[in-house]
Amino acid sequence: MADYLTDIEIAQQCEMQDIAAVASKIGLDESSLKRYGNHIAKVNLDCVNENIKNGKPGKLVLVTAINPTPAGEGKTTTSVGLADALSKIGKSAACALREPSLGPVFGIKGGAAGGGYAQVVPMEDINLHFTGDFHAIGAANNLLAAMIDAHIQNGNELDIDVKNITWKRCVDMNDRQLRNIVCGLGGPVNGVPREDGFDITVASEVMAVFCLATSIADLKERLANIIIGYSRSGNPVYVRDIQAHGAMAALLKDAIAPNVVQTLEGTPAVIHGGPFANIAHGCNSVIATKTVLSCADYCVTEAGFGADLGAEKFLDIKCRHANLKPDCVVLVATVRALKYHGGVAKTDLNAENIEALKAGLPNLTQHISNIQNVFGLPCVVAINAFPTDTKAELEAVEAACKELGVDVVLSEVWAKGGEGGVALANKVVELCDNGDASGHSKETFKFAYDSDLTIEEKLEAIATKVYHADGVIFEAKAKKSLKKLHEIGCDKMPVCVAKTQYSFSDDATLLGAPSGFSISVRDVKVSNGAGFVVALAGSIMTMPGLGKNPAAKSIDVTDEGQITGLF
Repeated sequence: MADYLTDIEIAQQCEMQDIAAVASKIGLDESSLKRYGNHIAKVNLDCVNENIKNGKPGKLVLVTAINPTPAGEGKTTTSVGLADALSKIGKSAACALREPSLGPVFGIKGGAAGGGYAQVVPMEDINLHFTGDFHAIGAANNLLAAMIDAHIQNGNELDIDVKNITWKRCVDMNDRQLRNIVCGLGGPVNGVPREDGFDITVASEVMAVFCLATSIADLKERLANIIIGYSRSGNPVYVRDIQAHGAMAALLKDAIAPNVVQTLEGTPAVIHGGPFANIAHGCNSVIATKTVLSCADYCVTEAGFGADLGAEKFLDIKCRHANLKPDCVVLVATVRALKYHGGVAKTDLNAENIEALKAGLPNLTQHISNIQNVFGLPCVVAINAFPTDTKAELEAVEAACKELGVDVVLSEVWAKGGEGGVALANKVVELCDNGDASGHSKETFKFAYDSDLTIEEKLEAIATKVYHADGVIFEAKAKKSLKKLHEIGCDKMPVCVAKTQYSFSDDATLLGAPSGFSISVRDVKVSNGAGFVVALAGSIMTMPGLGKNPAAKSIDVTDEGQITGLF
């Protein structure tokens, strides 16, 4: 059936279980849920906190991947299928995933609910609006923006420098037209004219704060600590100075509770938060992850894009903030994507090409080396199977992995659901219990850099250890920003690198495992509420744009209200 049914058609044929029955599989009873119909619910925050406080910690499994290509890799599909497979072999398991952003849904990437027979449902609701969390985050962000401009309009007691406001408005849509705007035009009654801009909601600091907060009190404190700009004397101005944090937290009080849905096979899935991994830190909320860890024996979670972005930020930022240690890492790769890294055009990826595959394999092996040697964690490679993969191609991938002493498993969850992931599930259980043959385990986990290093030293560590670059070049604007961050005491935070997802470098055209390059940092800004510094590398944009033929052109709704065209 998977040969001719689309993802949405498969999802719409699923006979979903009542959400209370699904939640009960990980010990969440009806009284702990706030229903959004029969198939979606939020978990009451009091119940979440009680479970986190008293629950027995489960095993944490991080799913990451090689650098993405137009051929696709399938991290979410693998994450969902792995959770189903763990359930199938008798383990208490759930996945903790990010909520999809409307930007990619209507852009090129499409939805983010998995694919084939490894999906979370109801797929349409998850991809479109869901429980309104992102709308609440956007509202909180833009309330602050409005209060900043109202403060300036009404006397500017804080002496805010209108030329040095770092806070931007946001919208959850790819809209390049809003990257740079001029606002406040039309005379004094319409505000003070100034340059401004929009970020996409998933790249906003409110999203990052939302995903790293552990309670409403922590959320409010983090919001209060956000730096919105500087006064004319050069001092930072905080949200607490604007007195906006209370109202922002009020907008987020319901959103902060995690959402529970189900896979096609009825395995619980907690989906909450959704920062981009190429711009932001790329992980679902700490609350969601800890909820699953406290309720299930196995928490399968995913970090966005390749392991150089999502996994690095999960390990160096989220794990550091939340005191988490993964038990093992699943690194997803496809034969098709590896051939693309080896120089094959997208139109020719279905043909066997061992030479190109071998040319692309260094991308995979470099990610493996990073997981094992930089972060000290056990790793298994999951080859996300495609019908066009040949025996010779699969054997070439297996041989390369064996040379590095890493296990490799063929994953067929797209076509077979949980049954197609049983071999992967058994290997994950083995690695979680015993570590790998080289001695890597949860206990050998380490960060890529120490907290007491300077921002520059942390960036050098990420660039040389994880990207395998020669070093970092700081442009003039970045040097000026770094000086200011050192002056205001923000130099000991973790670093979140915003760069292209397509390459280890900051040049999207350098595929495979490039060498002889440097990372160019054009600016550095602080996300003081989130607790990290963002380094903008290369030409990365914090507001994407739509292409010539966005996915939105294919999405529609029938007269009966059924969504079509989502993928």
